[in-house]
Amino acid sequence: MDRAAFKMDSAEKRLNELGYKQELRREMTFFKTLAITFSSMAVFTGTPLYGSSLRYAGPASLIWGWVVVTFFTWFVGFAMAEICSSFPTTGSLYFWAAHLAGPKWGPLASWCCAWLETIGAVAGIGGQAYSAAQALQMIIFLATGNNKGGGYFASRGVFLCMYMGFTVIWAVLNSFALQVIAFLDIISMWWQVIGGLVVIVMLPLVAPHTQSASFVFTHFETSPEATGISSKPYAVILSVLLSNYCLYGYDTAAHLTEETKGADRTGPIAILSSIGMVSVFGWAYYLALTFSIQDFNYLYDVNNETAGALVPAQIIFDAFHGRYHNSTGAVVFLCITWGSYFFCGLSVTTSAARVVYALSRDNGIPFSPIWRRIHPKYKVPTNAVWLCAAISIILGLPILKLDVVFTAIISISTIGWVGGYAIPVFARLVMAEKNFKPGPFYLGRARRPICLVAFLWICYTCSAFLLPTLYPIQLKTFNYAPIAIGIFMTLIMLWWAFDARKWFKGPVRNIDLGNGQS
Repeated sequence: MDRAAFKMDSAEKRLNELGYKQELRREMTFFKTLAITFSSMAVFTGTPLYGSSLRYAGPASLIWGWVVVTFFTWFVGFAMAEICSSFPTTGSLYFWAAHLAGPKWGPLASWCCAWLETIGAVAGIGGQAYSAAQALQMIIFLATGNNKGGGYFASRGVFLCMYMGFTVIWAVLNSFALQVIAFLDIISMWWQVIGGLVVIVMLPLVAPHTQSASFVFTHFETSPEATGISSKPYAVILSVLLSNYCLYGYDTAAHLTEETKGADRTGPIAILSSIGMVSVFGWAYYLALTFSIQDFNYLYDVNNETAGALVPAQIIFDAFHGRYHNSTGAVVFLCITWGSYFFCGLSVTTSAARVVYALSRDNGIPFSPIWRRIHPKYKVPTNAVWLCAAISIILGLPILKLDVVFTAIISISTIGWVGGYAIPVFARLVMAEKNFKPGPFYLGRARRPICLVAFLWICYTCSAFLLPTLYPIQLKTFNYAPIAIGIFMTLIMLWWAFDARKWFKGPVRNIDLGNGQS
């Protein structure tokens, strides 16, 4: 018995101390966890937002906004890494909230965090499905002749079918053993690193001429005639939304801790490594796009080759067509970005399913016994995977009628996902240090200022995604995220007030303890 205890994984031992038995298969290495986490963030994920961000306040705001967001993201990352090291569980955020908030406030904190995290992760699947569908739409459009050559531009109905198709494919792949996803995400990491380097290096070289450094780093210009926004601070806030959207998702490493070897050490390292990699590659990518602009105003012309539908696609097309007088290179580069969305959606589905599984394991959602069921052969929460896919498809149905579905989906995703970070970070900020059992990654005295900055930054990020993005406000351009989030959280809190508070006590132990309790 002593020998078995000696051989027990350190993270599994900590999991047992927290009251959970090892149910999922613990076979993930650090590199595989890093690959899935990196894929969840993705280098190209902000591509659909690039055009609007550039138009709000010009290139300087977009480029330097990335640097500012990266700086504050590190605070959140360090705070999350410390907590992850202490609580290496699949429940991650809401489990952390329950334990850090204490017995009095723990159940409520856990309840709010769990539902924010769930809606954020599930909407994240929708965001990647939309991006992948848009990239495929543009690839087909340019490959069949573009806007000036009779190319095929997918209708709303076809676009929705693409959206649903990607969601179903990700669910199917996530129904197999996690090793399958890990293998695909290792391919994903190299795809994004090598593909990212190819785009970053080659695009400015291919472009017939490049913009000056002065334009890229210092040019500030609002477009009130197009956006309806004349306030410069407001324009800057909206311009930076691209960076806010791209730089989260690193908590995926925490969702995989029950399936990762030595997760109390590898989890925090994977979180911080992912932030570092995406912040560097992402900034370089947006610099490459901005330097390669040929005609700023032409990018938004509905009569251009891409019908003004995706500004980065037009930048890439202008570069290759200007140099080689064909669109082959542009199609290849767009395939690289499409691959990034595909792999990212695959990883986000993995993460979302773990969130739903962990919450259902603690009886936190209706019909929990169904969603916490583990596949007997593959040891993955298959039912949770398909529940996430179904909800994601429902979120995408407004594509048939509205123009701002992507903005709304990513707003819901960011507010939910990043908002879920706020609760454990705030609880860690205010808790007594004597009640915290640190893991191998420990901030010590630095934790209070780091958690304070992280919490304030999270509050700002969530607030920014509640803002209208176009004026005047009309039905087709209305950001319905505040209403969706408001209705959702109102229902969740009413459920808590009238029913859930009587039975939901946060994470439920499922292991026999030394004193005979469970």
